Amino acid sequence: MNKHLKLVREFHDTFSLPQAEYGANTRLSDMDIVERQALLMVEGSAVLKAIKTGEMVEMLAGLVNLAYYALDAIAIRGSDVTDRPVTWRNDGFVISIMRTLSDKINNCTSGGADAYSDVYCLCVHLTSNFINADFDKAFQMIHDSKLSKQAKAPDLSECLYE
Repeated sequence: MNKHLKLVREFHDTFSLPQAEYGANTRLSDMDIVERQALLMVEGSAVLKAIKTGEMVEMLAGLVNLAYYALDAIAIRGSDVTDRPVTWRNDGFVISIMRTLSDKINNCTSGGADAYSDVYCLCVHLTSNFINADFDKAFQMIHDSKLSKQAKAPDLSECLYE
């Protein structure tokens, strides 16, 4: 099982949130797909706004939260993350990031685990190759914050590499 998915499943268990048995690979209901899509779009928007302002910590937070919501959908299905190739390359244009991110989020309207895995894998890739940050550390910090129900988001600045 993917280590980050394991943390999301732990979050579900801690707060008694519904999720299928691991390995069940159930289909999401239409309303689950709509709810997950709304969450992905909100976080995707946060990433794009952070890119516009150049706020690296906000970009990192947005990408990690976006990945968390993608993993949330996978946990609800009882599926696992599939390693998906990321086709985005740093071409120097942020518009290519916007297109790729938007396309991956849009593909999640299918409710398929592969589509959510695409979003997760893109977030991991952009964190290391665009932002130059430690995805694992940032994910753990956000996860710990969610578990403790902290109202204030953790300071992810220490996750950025110089």
